[in-house]
Amino acid sequence: MSDSAPAAASGAEGAAAQGARPARSGPAKEAPRRGLFARIALFMRQVIAELKKVVRPTRSELLQYTSVVLVFVLVVMAFITVLDLGIGRVTLWLFGG
Repeated sequence: MSDSAPAAASGAEGAAAQGARPARSGPAKEAPRRGLFARIALFMRQVIAELKKVVRPTRSELLQYTSVVLVFVLVVMAFITVLDLGIGRVTLWLFGG
C-alpha cells in the first residue's frame, strides 16, 4: 500500500465531515447523517483513493495471465465435454436409443 493512499482516504473522510448536517435532537444517539452531495463527494474521493492503489501489469505479466486463463478454460471445457458424453452414453444405455 502506498504512503499517500491512507492519507488520501483519511483526508476524504475529514473533508466530507465539514459539510455534514448537525445532529438531530432526540432520544436516539445516532451519528449525524451527511447530505446527499456530501455522501456522493465522499464516495468519489474514496474511489479515487482506491484507484491510486491499482498497479497495472506489465506486458509479459498480462500475456502470462491471459495464457493461464485460456489454459484453465480449455481444461474445464474438456472436463465438461467428457462428462457430457459420459452422461449421454449412460442415458442412452438406460433408456435405449
